[in-house]
Amino acid sequence: MRALLMLSVSLTLACQTSPSVAPSERRTASPRLEIILANDSVPEQKTREQLRRLMERFEVDPWIYTTAVRIDERSIPHSHPVLTLHARHLGNDMHLLSTFVHEQMHWFLDANKTKTERAMAALHSLYPTLPTGFPEGAEEVESSYLHVLVNYLEYAALQRVTGKEAARSVFDFWANDHYRALYRIVLKDEARIREVVAQHGLMPEGL
Repeated sequence: MRALLMLSVSLTLACQTSPSVAPSERRTASPRLEIILANDSVPEQKTREQLRRLMERFEVDPWIYTTAVRIDERSIPHSHPVLTLHARHLGNDMHLLSTFVHEQMHWFLDANKTKTERAMAALHSLYPTLPTGFPEGAEEVESSYLHVLVNYLEYAALQRVTGKEAARSVFDFWANDHYRALYRIVLKDEARIREVVAQHGLMPEGL
């Protein structure tokens, strides 16, 4: 689950514009997302159209592990039981895409629980202490270790479909927004974390 973000922050950041990115190839096939709007508000409707447009533009099919998506402008993005997005990123395609991929990676790791637990143990050896609580970490220490994995997979996928420069721009933003310390670890120790992910068989198709 994304960190608890204040509504005032959400409203302030809603008008940001997207950085330029190198578009990926058009897709020939795509899982059809089943998008539900919690309140059927205009921001939710626009976010639905934005997400559909992003699915046409970027080839993220290999990392879609659930096709059920709920958009709720009053909710914090989270993965379970239904992948839920909010309407915060209407003005920034890359932030919405990154959030969508982030929550999908939760589903991937949840489907590989034993491997994930072992990878988290390996991370604990590398990072004996991780912060908890907004804005630096997740709510609990185990969730902080889990989010190092989630954030790495999010970053790897984003680099693949948007390019390194655009992905770095997004992660520089996250590193000053929420899970700050955890995103900074991914940026600083990307190769080390990739090794942990690969050693534990947690590298998704296409990465």
